[in-house]
Amino acid sequence: MTESTFVSHTAETAPAGAKPMLEGTTKKFGYIPAPVAKMAESPELLGTFLKNIAAFDQTSLTQMEREVIIMTMATHVQCHYCVAMHSTMLAGAETPAKVIDDLRDDKPLEDARLEAIRQFTKAVIAANGGVGDEDVAAFLAAGYTRQNALEVVLGIGTYTMSTFANRLTRVPLDAPFEKYRWEGPTAS
Repeated sequence: MTESTFVSHTAETAPAGAKPMLEGTTKKFGYIPAPVAKMAESPELLGTFLKNIAAFDQTSLTQMEREVIIMTMATHVQCHYCVAMHSTMLAGAETPAKVIDDLRDDKPLEDARLEAIRQFTKAVIAANGGVGDEDVAAFLAAGYTRQNALEVVLGIGTYTMSTFANRLTRVPLDAPFEKYRWEGPTAS
């Protein structure tokens, strides 16, 4: 399957249900990001993804904690677009380069609390949600709550949609994220 199997929609070519979402995305970013252009083929998928992002952004987790979940999911699934985009966002938020590199390379984080959420996210993914009591206990011992544990599930679910859709549609990397192009973890 090639990239051309799935259309990159514009507000003019998208199904009627996706047009308002593409117009809103254009207003927000100044262009239509490639994943949004591809997901527009299914207004239901695009709408659900955008609503889930908004819900995930409203959780009690900090922006950095949410980014750790997203990057952990993205590297696990090997979504080149999500890793590049979120690396760019982290750099724009003045996140230290070592933290970005460690997330990109699936390496432990020096910050114990962020490492705890990274490890818990990895455990939830690996066990398809059926994590052991010791994983939950370690997460709670790091100062997180049961609510936070469920918010990790929300983040994983939200970014499962985008990472899977991005890989399925062979979404190309947009120019603003080129500096952080990612093809997979680097050997250590």
